[in-house]
Amino acid sequence: MTEAQGIPLLDRARDFAERAALEDGDLHLDYAGLLRESQRIAAGLLDGHSDLEQARVAFLVPPGLDYVRVQWGIWQAGGIAVPLCTSHPAPELDYVLADAQAKIVIADPLYMETLSPLAVARGVRLFSTATIAQEPTPLPRLGPERLAMIVYTSGTTGGPKGAATTHGNIQAQVEALVSAWGWSRDDRILLTLPLHHVHGIVNVLCCSLWSGATCRIHASFDAGRVWRAFSRAGLTLFMGVPTMYFRLIKAWQEASKAEQQEWSRACRGFRLMVSGSAALPESVLEQWLEISGHTLLERYGMTETGMILSNPLDGDRVPGAVGAPLPGVEVRLVGDNGEEVSGSGEGEVQVRGPAVFREYWNRPDATTSAFTGSWFRTGDISRFDGKTYKLLGRASVDIVKTGGYKVSALEIEEVLRRHPRVEDCAVVGVADEEWGERVVAAIVPTNAQRAPSADDLRAFTRERLAAYKSPREFRQVSSLPRNTLGKVTKNEVKALFSDSNSAGDDGPRGEA
Repeated sequence: MTEAQGIPLLDRARDFAERAALEDGDLHLDYAGLLRESQRIAAGLLDGHSDLEQARVAFLVPPGLDYVRVQWGIWQAGGIAVPLCTSHPAPELDYVLADAQAKIVIADPLYMETLSPLAVARGVRLFSTATIAQEPTPLPRLGPERLAMIVYTSGTTGGPKGAATTHGNIQAQVEALVSAWGWSRDDRILLTLPLHHVHGIVNVLCCSLWSGATCRIHASFDAGRVWRAFSRAGLTLFMGVPTMYFRLIKAWQEASKAEQQEWSRACRGFRLMVSGSAALPESVLEQWLEISGHTLLERYGMTETGMILSNPLDGDRVPGAVGAPLPGVEVRLVGDNGEEVSGSGEGEVQVRGPAVFREYWNRPDATTSAFTGSWFRTGDISRFDGKTYKLLGRASVDIVKTGGYKVSALEIEEVLRRHPRVEDCAVVGVADEEWGERVVAAIVPTNAQRAPSADDLRAFTRERLAAYKSPREFRQVSSLPRNTLGKVTKNEVKALFSDSNSAGDDGPRGEA
């Protein structure tokens, strides 16, 4: 018996044996081939042993067929998959190897030179994807309680923490999304997301393979290439982050009239387009609707929990809102007083259910502090109106406490983006003796030579927001600092204002 048993995601693949599982350029792999080739990688990892027994296997492989072969090979051998980010420098890769206590490292030949000295220094076995495979051998029987994956997530302080999920956790996450978003074997999805985050790993890759669908993979995001795939690949689904949709819109605007018509027509063939991992500006939602005919489905989740809330597949999608709890997910809001918010109101989102991760790897104190009883504390603040949830931001960086008021940075950003000469922005709070925190904003102008003045921006926001929400200071930047998923890194934005002094009530200083 070579097949690993007890992992439904892999067991289901036998039902879709001859169907196309993966496409990468001109390369194709059906489900039978994916099972067969990943079993060969599992044999190489086991190297005569019967079970990796949850050994951590870190792997640095770009998105593509090899990535999935390796991921499934690790799982079939009984290991814990630890995906590494292809854009991270050596010190960040080494941090993950040390923190995860990796026993084995697998690298694409492109990255062997980078990982070899790290593996040698830490005394871990290093395999190349080009040479790891062996003839299949008997594989261990696994259960849902086995740890399957450690994905690293950055907090606001300290180094990244490894969120450890079981096979049962992943199954619960996938089943909820397949049910809520109507996945079927007839779907074809384009994957352009990085594969060291759950957005790409679970929402796209695992849901596609669970359903017997086909996943077409691009190793990186390129707006022109994505538009061409939309036109030619017979796709039904696309999931991206707001930055991707922004770039797709820009590419469409710069295209010829004939290309615009062709690309917009291609979008009509999709059944669903989803945005997540960061707040979607309403202006982007409106532009995308005009171009594609699709109202993007916004959802909300975390590395530790999988997806929590989602707008409906069928029915009204409220701009700026993230919908209602997904199947099998329990959600509550908790106020500053620690009491559950009854009915409509604002509070911290807390969640429980079978999709919630088991632990932060090797950090029992962090795990304990992340929970209140069985409820995971997300640190995100949301408003519930009785039907749908709207995120106000993270308590640590998106909620600014100024002059006794709690202000949502996301609300202010949405207003600023509607200024005709503002392309993008980020709002944060910085320490202030008088106000506790003062609201400040980094602005990316549409034209650096015609950037709006601070007075112009202040007047614009005060016409639309209460005075205490209007930023007191603006800084013009050419671009905002972002991570690999396109999320703005707010602590880096705060650093832009580290040399500024307290701003009085007479408004912002400096030009934006």
